[in-house]
Amino acid sequence: MTLIIFLGSLFTGMAIGMPLAFVLLLVSVVLMLHLDLFDAQIIAQNLINGADSFPLMAVPFFMLAGEIMNTGGLSKRIVKIAMTLVGHKRGGLGYVAILASLLLASLSGSAVADAAALSALLIPMMVAAGHDRKRSAGLIAAGSIIAPVLPPSINFIIFGVVSGVSISKLFMAGIVPGLMMAVALAVAWYFIARGEEVPPSPKASRAEVLRSVIEGIWALGLPLIIVFGLKFGIFTPTEAAVVAAVYSLFVAMVIYRELKWSQLYEVIFSSARTTSVVMFLIAAAMVSSWLVNIADLPGQLADLMQPFMDNPQLLLVVIMLVVIAIGMVMDAAPVILILTPVLMPAVTQAGIDPVYFGVLFILNISISLITPPVGTVLNVICGVAKLRLDEVVRGVWPFLIAQLLVLVLLLAFPALVLVPLKYLT
Repeated sequence: MTLIIFLGSLFTGMAIGMPLAFVLLLVSVVLMLHLDLFDAQIIAQNLINGADSFPLMAVPFFMLAGEIMNTGGLSKRIVKIAMTLVGHKRGGLGYVAILASLLLASLSGSAVADAAALSALLIPMMVAAGHDRKRSAGLIAAGSIIAPVLPPSINFIIFGVVSGVSISKLFMAGIVPGLMMAVALAVAWYFIARGEEVPPSPKASRAEVLRSVIEGIWALGLPLIIVFGLKFGIFTPTEAAVVAAVYSLFVAMVIYRELKWSQLYEVIFSSARTTSVVMFLIAAAMVSSWLVNIADLPGQLADLMQPFMDNPQLLLVVIMLVVIAIGMVMDAAPVILILTPVLMPAVTQAGIDPVYFGVLFILNISISLITPPVGTVLNVICGVAKLRLDEVVRGVWPFLIAQLLVLVLLLAFPALVLVPLKYLT
């Protein structure tokens, strides 16, 4: 009965158009009334405790770093490096988009930020070269979802805080799956590009390649600093976020000199506005998470999944199907905040490695960013490329299938995540 009340209040709030943070608070109040535990002080206390978290401090700093990168010229130089390296290949601009997505993913940790930056830079170039606008938009949308899987992933930070799993291990475990996503997109684009009659760009000279790498070396240095800093225990993920923000600010203002003092206020304000939305959502989710545990919803869910408990791989398949279905109608952060406290006890009871589960879970949720009808990344691309949602959906489906195949491979071969993790941590 409690599970029905939880789901009923959740979907009712969403159906009437309430903001998700308030939906989570509504769910909390309904559960408290059902359990005869209503106390406004409990809500206030859990709201404050939900935001009062040292690991969560990484979120505003990584968001600030992403804003600085896009405004301060780091993103533009990453695209230039990719252009000189692979722009001359058949379908070269598509490979540029994939390589730039991979490099930007290791800087920002945000799919939406990468989608906005790359679509503004590359879609006009791809259309001018003769590529189909819908297919170009679909490729960039699919490439941008590498960001939540590669470090420094903001979604891994949120999952780690809610689940108690090591964020550093999640970061390291996401490296190989992130690279696999890029390879899958490259394979899909190879077959699509063969059917297009688009002349490749002239091959860049060695001097041009060297010049672009030298110009972009400061931007490329950031992911190396983060990965090696975490690998050798120089700083925590939260401290890495501060390093990323300070480093990107220094490069944008002192080295590239594209970020002016007059622009700094808008950059900070924009990142603070986005951060406030995310942090309030997390705080509200912590209230519902506390009540989910009090009501023993994880135990009830574990009872429902009992037939699959003896087969961890089958259990993971069932969970992934559920996550895909929910992700199609809900944004990434709410899915993480709502499902993590419910699913983790069942995952732990089944003996599944929590880091491995975290990678699959976040990859699955990332894929939902390019699935209709919600598809946050799709909506960003629609705005920049001036396309309807159905047009972008038609363009993205081959790449969506490619990313789903990566998820299937990781489900079938857990060693793809667990074996590299042993050497990276």
